[in-house]
Amino acid sequence: MEDRMQTIQSIKNKKVQIGVIPGHYATNHSHVNFYVDMTSIKTSMKMAKEAAAELASTYANTHIDTIICLEGTEILGGFLADQLSQAGINKGEDINLITPELNAVNQMIFRDNTQKKVWGKQILLLISSASTGKSIGRAVDCLQYYSGKLTAIGAIFSAIEKYGDISIHALFTDKDLPHYENYAANSCPMCKSGKKIDALINSFGYSKL
Repeated sequence: MEDRMQTIQSIKNKKVQIGVIPGHYATNHSHVNFYVDMTSIKTSMKMAKEAAAELASTYANTHIDTIICLEGTEILGGFLADQLSQAGINKGEDINLITPELNAVNQMIFRDNTQKKVWGKQILLLISSASTGKSIGRAVDCLQYYSGKLTAIGAIFSAIEKYGDISIHALFTDKDLPHYENYAANSCPMCKSGKKIDALINSFGYSKL
């Protein structure tokens, strides 16, 4: 697979990059024709810092109290909080960074010691990839339990522009991958044509089949 990887640079900052590998991949809720590799943005200090600066510029008028980091975006979230703080987006107050826990039935929850970072707070939800909006929906359900107010959504890659009435600000979109498609598993044309699934993919990476 790796020999088919192509590098895509951000239009605004060439130092911010993702890798894409064409093929047939299965997520836990859909099939897609590209694996989007965001490893460097999630793990590299230098690239995460550059990516955070680019992402922060889209929140010029949005007050943020807490960033909820999903799918391994904690490093990016830390730099994003720093950028927002420098810009005065939170009026000089601290910005919290937390990650929800998944319980036995895959629901997102916050323990008692972190709930105060959510109750009544202005929330920025940071996610690595949004292809259908289902992961965002699960997080929104979680926020309702704890009376958090979803104010903004950020992503490394997103194939959708909005969730409800909230715009998704993404470093990369499907416009950067013009042939990107996702399908319900039971209506995937690649499956119907007999094309083998190359790998199972999730926010941690991929597992070849």
